[in-house]
Amino acid sequence: MCIALKYGIWNVSNPDANAVNALVGAGYAPLTAMILSARGMKDAQGVKQQLSCDTPLLDPYLMTDMDLAAGRVGLAMTRGEKIAVFGDYDVDGITATCLLTDFLRRHGADCISYIPGRLEEGYGLNPIAIDYLHKEGVKLIVTVDCGITAVAEAKLCKDLGIDLVITDHHECKEQLPDAIAVVDPHRPDGGYPHLTLSGVGVAFKLAAALTGDQEAVLREYADMVCLGTVADVMPLVGENRVFVARGLESIRHTHRPGLAALMKESGCTADNVSATTIGFMLAPRINAAGRMGQINWAVDLFLTDDTVQAEHLARSLCDLNRQRQQVESQIYDDAVSMLPVGQPPEAIVLADESWHQGVVGIVASRMSEEYCCPTFLICLDGEHGKASSRSFGGFNLFSSLTALSHLLESYGGHELAAGFTISRQMIPQFREEICRRAAEYYTNSGPRTVLDIDCAVTPELLTVRGIDSLSALEPCGNGCPKPVLMMKNMIAERISMVGNGRHMRLRLRAGHHTVNAIYFSANPQSVSIEPGDLVDVAFHPQVNEFRGERSVQMNVLDIRPSCGYACSPDMGGYAHIATGALTSDEAAELLPERATLGAVWRYLAGLERSIKEDPLCLCRKIVRWANRPLSLGQMFACLDIFRDVGLLRYTRQHKDIIINLTPGDTKADLNQSQTMQILLRAKES
Repeated sequence: MCIALKYGIWNVSNPDANAVNALVGAGYAPLTAMILSARGMKDAQGVKQQLSCDTPLLDPYLMTDMDLAAGRVGLAMTRGEKIAVFGDYDVDGITATCLLTDFLRRHGADCISYIPGRLEEGYGLNPIAIDYLHKEGVKLIVTVDCGITAVAEAKLCKDLGIDLVITDHHECKEQLPDAIAVVDPHRPDGGYPHLTLSGVGVAFKLAAALTGDQEAVLREYADMVCLGTVADVMPLVGENRVFVARGLESIRHTHRPGLAALMKESGCTADNVSATTIGFMLAPRINAAGRMGQINWAVDLFLTDDTVQAEHLARSLCDLNRQRQQVESQIYDDAVSMLPVGQPPEAIVLADESWHQGVVGIVASRMSEEYCCPTFLICLDGEHGKASSRSFGGFNLFSSLTALSHLLESYGGHELAAGFTISRQMIPQFREEICRRAAEYYTNSGPRTVLDIDCAVTPELLTVRGIDSLSALEPCGNGCPKPVLMMKNMIAERISMVGNGRHMRLRLRAGHHTVNAIYFSANPQSVSIEPGDLVDVAFHPQVNEFRGERSVQMNVLDIRPSCGYACSPDMGGYAHIATGALTSDEAAELLPERATLGAVWRYLAGLERSIKEDPLCLCRKIVRWANRPLSLGQMFACLDIFRDVGLLRYTRQHKDIIINLTPGDTKADLNQSQTMQILLRAKES
């Protein structure tokens, strides 16, 4: 068995027994108490403070420049000046645009909205938009969810006599735009305590500042703030918990024809609406408008009072999302067909003239996860291309693009997601260089993907009643995630495929207890699992309802081989062996005992075949077979020692290690190994 580990490291927290007892005494169910304790909450008061959904909202005027922003907008309303609310084409930007536009119109303002075309104009304020708004007689532009880096655009506004108020929630650069007001909780000279507001959250604060009545504004627009906050994956702490909790309740009883129609069309009901359903059901349909070049459909959906128009727009957005899925599927199939046969890629760099710029980012994200490597998909247009890229395993995209900037025309983004423009003729050289950097990164590093697990549980705790008790953690999302549990030493009794062969269903046994599990987008081949395998399972606990019966089910996140001894993913100072920077402590940790060397060798020799596996998977299998602890760094030290004396050859190929034993006499003096000598000398130094 070679389980294809999705996460290199399982970071399992341990609940504090005293805290669990205290929380159970305060009325929490045992399973909930364990999770709360594992997350650092020790008593009922701490839980209430952390999970409260009725925390008093902060004064909007605590934000730097909010007084200037509210003053200028108020003046424009008094004068009857034309105002443009300028937003972004994602859910956060759309809801922010609609919230502020609707608010200003309801209060008598002459207000229009403007969201740039993703394909024609790109992100944020731009000369095309500013020129259009100037010709329309706009005297004041208020940005939402964008503008914090619009230094040149702010100057253009000033030159044209347009006043500019910026509201944003992204990180600030060293130079702020020269605007009437720049409202952003991330301003270095700001004192707002809550830095993780969404773009629509900041827009809400501006509306609240204009009226002086936050509660009234929240009653009217909690649904909008909730949608943008969840879709933009903002941490659900502090004010954001209030926004989302109040917003979910508002959505369940929405008075907006567009939102009601979208919920009905997408199969989202008042009973099942949650942060999860927003993220997986509503947000993709709203986002489809921006991705597919029909942004006005989403704006009109939220602003219309016409039920018939709302139903038409909702159907149109759902149809558009299906088109997006079809385009995404076609791009994915094209991209996979372009991959080299055989050797897995260190990095994926592909280009095509027919790909849709609004969709390639989703495909890049999917491929980076499936092929476990950074992925760069380039939409070609003539002699130039625009790329969307996604990272994997901690590979820093932004620093890599910076290092290769001489090959690019422009670039931007961050560690995990980035974009760039490139000349067609430079693509082969970029591919070669980025693959080289990725190969070096993955060869010289241990596992970088981490799954945070709340706690390990026994089968007795996994009951319908126990899982129902986890509703105390809602709303769940970023900053307050859905519980992740682990169960050890489970036998995979039965494996089958469901959902037209897309998903894997398992029946797992631990002692006398059996549990059904579902592993989405997986199959026995991709996970390399067979009936009878002994595994550890990481999962979301859930209750499955079928024909009126409710039963426990695991929503599997990862599976790994079980082993009874420590198998640390730590590489220690292994990389320092080659550089000569190995410390005595690192050498002591890496230097294998004779028994360890013997165990590793006997396991490898017993396979009698070439080995190609995930290194951490191989390490866990050796630990389970030998019944002794072993770290990943120690395993590599053993392999280097065997290689030095001619017992085997091995290479690293992307996420796998390939080992071939050398035929011939297996009696070798391990003390003659260069690696052994380096470790011994460093240990004594």
